[in-house]
Amino acid sequence: MRQELHSLRVATRGKGLVPIDRPVLDWVGQSGIETGLLTLWCRHTSASLVVQENADPTVRTDIERYLEALVPEQPGRYIHDDEGPDDMPAHLRAMLTNTQLSIPVADGRPVLGTWQGLYLFEHRARPHRREIVLHLIGD
Repeated sequence: MRQELHSLRVATRGKGLVPIDRPVLDWVGQSGIETGLLTLWCRHTSASLVVQENADPTVRTDIERYLEALVPEQPGRYIHDDEGPDDMPAHLRAMLTNTQLSIPVADGRPVLGTWQGLYLFEHRARPHRREIVLHLIGD
């Protein structure tokens, strides 16, 4: 049994889903671990991780619009606004999605469905540099 640990840095352009499949798949492939469990951990409280359809970009647009409607940025609605009007909504959106994912690995690749992609979901309006910790355990 082996373990590998890696830190992935992702630059965002503001709100939205940022594909992270390629760097994750590349790192897992280079690890030499054929069978195991991959854990992805987002080290932030205003961004998250999701597995979602990667074929039709309108799916991502609809998801982003849905969360905007579910957790609106309304002045005066939230007490916590230290970093601006998107501050507390970003925390709520991260809470409603995931900050951690666990994905089985088989044949040296994360076991994703045909149309499943891995995304960092940026919930803040301005660009950020985000960190995702990847932990892989297996043989």
